[in-house]
Amino acid sequence: MTQAPDRRPISSRDTGWARWLSRWLADTSITPNQISLASIAAAALASGALWAVGTADGALRVGLLLLAALGCQVRLICNLMDGLVAIEAGRQAPDGPFWNEFPDRIADIVILVGLGLGLGLPALGWAAATLAVFTAYTRELGRSCGLPADFCGPMAKPQRMALVTGGALLALAEPLWSGAGGVLWLTLWAVVLGTALTVARRAWRIVRALHTRA
Repeated sequence: MTQAPDRRPISSRDTGWARWLSRWLADTSITPNQISLASIAAAALASGALWAVGTADGALRVGLLLLAALGCQVRLICNLMDGLVAIEAGRQAPDGPFWNEFPDRIADIVILVGLGLGLGLPALGWAAATLAVFTAYTRELGRSCGLPADFCGPMAKPQRMALVTGGALLALAEPLWSGAGGVLWLTLWAVVLGTALTVARRAWRIVRALHTRA
């Protein structure tokens, strides 16, 4: 499939399971906008689990970490499916562009703030959330300047969610070395630093492209 210039390049878009799921959704009454809204529910699930895991232990902690990882991945699947159902299945709505972007920003904030609260570091969680929103802002700023959408990383949305998912799963093994939240602490710091680098990189690429165009 030819990749539209303003769509995020996602390799899973052309996989068999994604095609099957998008076709199944297209045959139901579920709309792309509803799928977009479902991503907020998945993010809220992940956020609540990450928040609660800070005071949990034993089997409850294991369940919460798995729930957090699941919520992050369901959020990404919703982000993938809304576009596939809207574009490939030809079910675009007039307000589709709004619902394609707005829930993403809420989901980013909810998940990262939840991670910060669970670690007892709310300010760091809010910093990560702010930077995540800024990655989208710089992308849209570039578009407003007449440039193609820039989805470069190293910590774009898919990478952030992969990191949080991986951190939650790796934290399952912390009892093996008597760990106590160190994996998630490193995860949050990696998100903050990587996302800050992503914002700076996208901003620099905008400035450079504008100078080149002039």
